[in-house]
Amino acid sequence: MDPRWEHLLRRAEQMFDRLEAILPQPLSPPNWSEAIAWRYRKRASGHGALEPVRHLAPLRLEDLRAVDEQKERVVANTRQFVRGLPANNVLLTGARGTGKSSLIKACLNAFADQGLRLIEVDKADLTDLPDIIDLVASRPERFIIFCDDLSFEEGESGYKALKSVLDGSVAAASHNVLIYATSNRRHLLPEYMRDNLEATRGPGGELHPGEVVEEKISLSERFGLWVSFYPFGQEEYLAIVGQWLAALGATDAEIAAARPQALVWALERGSRSGRVAYQFARDFMGKRGVSA
Repeated sequence: MDPRWEHLLRRAEQMFDRLEAILPQPLSPPNWSEAIAWRYRKRASGHGALEPVRHLAPLRLEDLRAVDEQKERVVANTRQFVRGLPANNVLLTGARGTGKSSLIKACLNAFADQGLRLIEVDKADLTDLPDIIDLVASRPERFIIFCDDLSFEEGESGYKALKSVLDGSVAAASHNVLIYATSNRRHLLPEYMRDNLEATRGPGGELHPGEVVEEKISLSERFGLWVSFYPFGQEEYLAIVGQWLAALGATDAEIAAARPQALVWALERGSRSGRVAYQFARDFMGKRGVSA
C-alpha cells in the first residue's frame, strides 16, 4: 500500500479513537457483588460510572433515637418494597442533623440481606436517572436511588428529570426502584412572595401566577410518602449524646458527667441535633484517648 494511504488511515483511526472517547457511552454495569451501595459519578470525559462504596457507615436502626415515628414509617415502606409489595417514593424533610440521611443508611443495612441496594446520585447528575434505572431494571435486587440534601434553583435541569422519573414519563416506573430524597425544605424549588401576588399584573407579567406556585410544589407532591423531622428538645438531645457516648465505650458515670459539656457544645453551635450530639461524643471520648 502507498505509504501516503497508510499515513492517512492511521490518522483516521486516531481521529475515530478520539471521537469515541468524547461521545456519550452507554452506562456499563458494575460487579454487583462488590458492594451493597454505589455512587454514580461523572468522569471528566462526561461518561458516568457506578463506583462501589466499600466503607459503609455501620448505622443500625436502633442507633437512631428520638425519631421513632419517622423510623416506623420509613421502615414499613422499605419492608414493603423489598417484599415486592406496593411502596412509595419517600421525601424526608425538616431540621438539619436530625437523622434523615442516617435513617436511609440504617434501612440499607437492615434490609441488605433481603436484596436491598442503594445508589447515591448527586443533584447535578439527575439528568442521567433514566440511564441508571434502565441499567438496574432487570436486576433481581431492589434499588433505592438516594438523593441527599435535595433542593433546586430556578432553571436547573435535574428538576425536570426527577419529576419525570417520579411520575410523569410515558415509561412505566421500574418495579425494583424507588427514590428516597432528603431536604431541609419540603418544597424543593424556592418560592417567592411575587409568586403569590395573583392580583398584581405588571407589563410582561405571568397571566396565571397561581400556576407558577402549583408548578413549584408539584415535584414534592410526586413523592408518595412525606416524612417530617423536627428540632430536638434538650432531653432528646442529651439522650442521643448518651447513646453515642455509650457506643464509643463511655461508662454511665462518664455519660452523666458529660451532660453539662454537651449542653454548652450545642449552645455554641446553635443547634441540638443528632449530628451535633455525635460530634460532641467524638470530641469528648477522643480527648480521653479513646479511638473511634
